[in-house]
Amino acid sequence: MTSIAAKRIQKELAELLRSDEVAQNQIEIRPSGDDLMRLEGLIKGPPETPYSGAKFNLEIIIPTNYPFVPPKVKFLTRIWHPNISSATGVICLDVLKDQWAAAMSLRTVLLSIQALLASPEPDDPQDAVVATQFKSSPEAFVRTAQYWAAVYADGPFRDAGCDSLVERLVLMGFDEPEVDYTDGPDFESRSLDTMRVMQQAMVSQFG
Repeated sequence: MTSIAAKRIQKELAELLRSDEVAQNQIEIRPSGDDLMRLEGLIKGPPETPYSGAKFNLEIIIPTNYPFVPPKVKFLTRIWHPNISSATGVICLDVLKDQWAAAMSLRTVLLSIQALLASPEPDDPQDAVVATQFKSSPEAFVRTAQYWAAVYADGPFRDAGCDSLVERLVLMGFDEPEVDYTDGPDFESRSLDTMRVMQQAMVSQFG
């Protein structure tokens, strides 16, 4: 890591520890081992959203020319959101691309991601399947997002209807890990077809 990047990250981490958001357990960043180039982030789902009460882990990679270019951030926790890939965790967010400025910080990034959870942008999606459901079947989207938050991010919501739906899909021949989108060697190659089936089933059940 360059001297500029190292000093900047050390300063940001120290300032973040004193922030109101950390005091309120809304966000968190910590080094991954001794390497300041790789950080682990955590954001809490915003209230009055499908993600409320859930906690999402992030991978943060610091480039050597930081802060002149943005960090690379992706979700490690599975999430159902139009602007976040449900297969890879990649985030579609302007401050991580062309709207980044050197005056911004990791705190800015985490708060921007948290705000994105509260205000999705389905017309500029990272995950087209989720965006389609968000626009065409809002209630099914909310239930799916809540279910994912409960399964993957310790969210408080658990819908018996969703559990019943998973059981029925298993009876239809899907493996339960596939229905629940857990990891597997061929996860990315099979996830899109499975998500389409799940989306259709959720719309059918919840309208």
